[in-house]
Amino acid sequence: MMTAPQKGTWNWQHSYAEQLPPACYTLTDPSPVAEPRLHTFNADWADALGLGQLGTLPPETLAAQLSGNTLPPGAMPLAMGYAGHQFGHLAALGDGRALLLGEHLDPQGVAHDIQLKGSGRTRYSRNGDGRAALGPMLREFLISEAMAALGIPTTRSLAVVETGETVLRTEPLPGAILVRTAASHLRVGTFVLFAALEDHDSLKALLDYTIARHYPDLSQAEDPALALLKAVMARQAGLVARWTAVGFVHGVLNTDNVALSGETIDYGPCAFIDRYHPAAVYSSIDSQGRYAFGQQAPITGWNLTRFAESLLPLMGPHTKKSIERAESVLTGFEPAYESAWLGAMRPKFGIPNQDPDDKALIDDWLKLLETHHVDYTNAFRALSGDAVAESATLQHPDFSTWHRRLDDRLTKTDATLEQIQNLRDRHNPRNIPRNHAVQRALDAAEAGDPKPFEKALQILRRPFDVCLDEDAYAATPTNHEQVFTTYCGT
Repeated sequence: MMTAPQKGTWNWQHSYAEQLPPACYTLTDPSPVAEPRLHTFNADWADALGLGQLGTLPPETLAAQLSGNTLPPGAMPLAMGYAGHQFGHLAALGDGRALLLGEHLDPQGVAHDIQLKGSGRTRYSRNGDGRAALGPMLREFLISEAMAALGIPTTRSLAVVETGETVLRTEPLPGAILVRTAASHLRVGTFVLFAALEDHDSLKALLDYTIARHYPDLSQAEDPALALLKAVMARQAGLVARWTAVGFVHGVLNTDNVALSGETIDYGPCAFIDRYHPAAVYSSIDSQGRYAFGQQAPITGWNLTRFAESLLPLMGPHTKKSIERAESVLTGFEPAYESAWLGAMRPKFGIPNQDPDDKALIDDWLKLLETHHVDYTNAFRALSGDAVAESATLQHPDFSTWHRRLDDRLTKTDATLEQIQNLRDRHNPRNIPRNHAVQRALDAAEAGDPKPFEKALQILRRPFDVCLDEDAYAATPTNHEQVFTTYCGT
């Protein structure tokens, strides 16, 4: 039952535990940590959630709450069960190092999952230690804040708490817990698990719950499962199109990392491309390029097919007809993605309307960036008139010929030069999480110096602004600075 939000306090509901079968979760307490200490607190996001009062607590009290050592009043921690196709191979997973404390209702009555990541072992941990290292948790905090500032749907981070303990990965690292907020942690993999178990009762409960929480307008649909597939597909098409437009590479786009809410979730080996190449891969575990920059849309289509398969038992008794209906929806993914991608890309060129030749114009631009090894983000800033290093490259005759095509295209609009420039400025960031600069900030934080991380947060929360005192997140990295490999952090 939803209660009236109370400003400044935790306002819990526990719909996941109350409305879903016990097979979907396991009640589990966090494992205490030695010396919790607040490293980073997202005060602005706390205010937006109606939790600004948390910032007035003594630091040791807040650190104890957000580490799970003393649970926030009213929390009911649980680990969620789900599966995932990891690089195409189905595996039973679940929250092996995370606990959902419940859903907090913000002042508008909107529910936000509150999750502790790195809070200890659960029944889903397999051989893991259930803990997390400081660097990867700060990385998720930083990049999710950058994504939010870019207007891309994403989970957010409320805090990072150091544990005072060491975790062993390839080397000993300082431990930490991330407090993550999300529209929910329901995933494609949540449905995949119960379809694989042939637990149709749990599948039906998940269907009803997901619709009620994220797609209430579908509650009266003739075929709710098919309607949910179509709605999730539309959100995923839009999300991945926006990733592509800003040069974001998720890095590990397994079915367990596809949120049914349409948010970006899990920032393990993610990266932003520097010099443009559709085959760009950063993740150390993606040796075959399955999740390369240019493969994100096809892989999302593949993941949605797995979602459709999990929903088939809920589409009626006639399997053949259900497959045909699901396939008719899935064939719409590619055009939906292309439409969303063109909608995200046109404004980057200052194009305010649609034309059938736009795709060819944009594709040819991208081919030029690839051929001439041009920085993706700064090529657009140069197009907007910024004096970035790429400006000289864009004087090459290949670009001059293409630019005349763009000029011709812009004559097919009623936009003034000022309107074209404003459109470009609103859609082409100057500051992105440059991999080398992010890594420097994380290394400094792990060594005990928080200032570079704090500076990075300040800059990346203002992606369209000029930062006169710091260009590490705007300038194209030198060959020596480029980072080609990122790590999952687990």
